Amino acid sequence: MPLAPDPANPPGTSRSTSATIQPNILRYLVLVADERGIDLRPQLQQVGLDETVMRSAALRVSYRQGSAVIRRALELTQDERLGLKVGAAQHLTAWGLLGFALMAGDTLRHAIETGVKYQNLSGAMVVWSAATGEEDEAFVLRADLPDPAMDPAVAVFLIEEGLASVVTLSRLAVGPAFAPRVVEFTCPPPRRSEQYGALFGCPVRFGAPDNRMVVDPAWARARMPGRDPVTYASTLEMLDAQMASRRDQQDLLEVLEISVAQSLPALPSFAEQARRHATSERTLRRRLADCGTTYEALVEGVRRERVEQLLLRPELTLRVIARRAGFSDERALRRAVRRWHGTSPVHLREQMRSDRP
Repeated sequence: MPLAPDPANPPGTSRSTSATIQPNILRYLVLVADERGIDLRPQLQQVGLDETVMRSAALRVSYRQGSAVIRRALELTQDERLGLKVGAAQHLTAWGLLGFALMAGDTLRHAIETGVKYQNLSGAMVVWSAATGEEDEAFVLRADLPDPAMDPAVAVFLIEEGLASVVTLSRLAVGPAFAPRVVEFTCPPPRRSEQYGALFGCPVRFGAPDNRMVVDPAWARARMPGRDPVTYASTLEMLDAQMASRRDQQDLLEVLEISVAQSLPALPSFAEQARRHATSERTLRRRLADCGTTYEALVEGVRRERVEQLLLRPELTLRVIARRAGFSDERALRRAVRRWHGTSPVHLREQMRSDRP
């Protein structure tokens, strides 16, 4: 009979540390912030992203990195509608090969469905789904959060950015007259809502059951100006190959993260991980480099997540937390928390507890 998991030392991870997301949102967030005279580069560096790294086409970031930068940008700009502005600033070329496929699709609906199918390659930080509505064959695009417990301000930013970017890119593709029938948000009504109407050009509802955009059938059938069946088919072949590679990368990261999390407070050596995967250290290091990360960064992410989980338990002392997270002593824990968050474990614990609903 297997042992029950220890709730004080959970065996898994939330996968928020895995670097699997293209940083399109962060790139445009930096541009929008720059226009306001706000420099987000110190925050990027704090989560391990500098300007050279951000220019790499192979770069992948984690939900943790992305959320930390977005949260800081919201604090610095004091703009509750920052997501709308970042979404409106985007262009299809930011999506690389996928953007090319969307332009070569047959209709607007066809393009959106292609984007949904290959969303893991687009840098999306929400989960997209599309279907035909029950009323008059309208086309419905829905956005869900990957984690319902996400910071509320970051959650609103991501939903607004996602829907705003879809409308913006649709207008770039089929013409500036495009407008959805209606856009709905689950969040409560904001103090001022005129920015929504100005951007979406349609009724906008709040407190709805889902975050979604409804498109009239006529717009869904609008032909894409750059449609090309041959180019579209050949591009999909390349996207399928990228998806297969991405699945392999995500599987590798998940297996390694779980292995590290289950081993804490002990830390498996890199050589031991290579033996477990029946591969050489050189090959495993190359595979991690293809994922845009290193074993050291992965271990750091898992330990950081474990520390944050344990800090939420007020009965645990810093000494106990340090031991359970694999640190030699409290001083090592304090140095790590300072590096991650720029504050002490005590202050971080107070902040995290005050932020919880």
